[in-house]
Amino acid sequence: MKRHSDTDCITGFHAHVYYGDAESRARAERLRTGVQASGLKTLLGAWHDEPVGPHPAGSFQIAFDTQDFGLLVPWLALNREGLSILVHPNTDDPVADHSDHAIWLGPQLPVDVEVIRRFLGPKSIP
Repeated sequence: MKRHSDTDCITGFHAHVYYGDAESRARAERLRTGVQASGLKTLLGAWHDEPVGPHPAGSFQIAFDTQDFGLLVPWLALNREGLSILVHPNTDDPVADHSDHAIWLGPQLPVDVEVIRRFLGPKSIP
């Protein structure tokens, strides 16, 4: 695994909000509405009601800048509606970003980083 000695390699962050059934999707909808109302600068991704890519459950993504980490992540921690949320930096190593660099709010879910490796091809193998 490539090690970074500073955080200059981080270009932003993603938070993946996971849900599974109609009840947890309703909680995810409330969380998404709260993010929108928070006034924080975010970009909200599409709803995926089925697992997509490496993600093990339905989800939507919240993209945000590094300077907003200290505001958004604590807000998510306090308002996550009992949902699991994967927060990760965006660096030049998406496999490590979704595994070694991952921060979990709530229970950790099994992210399939092999999907990312296959997508990236040979350049992803250290």
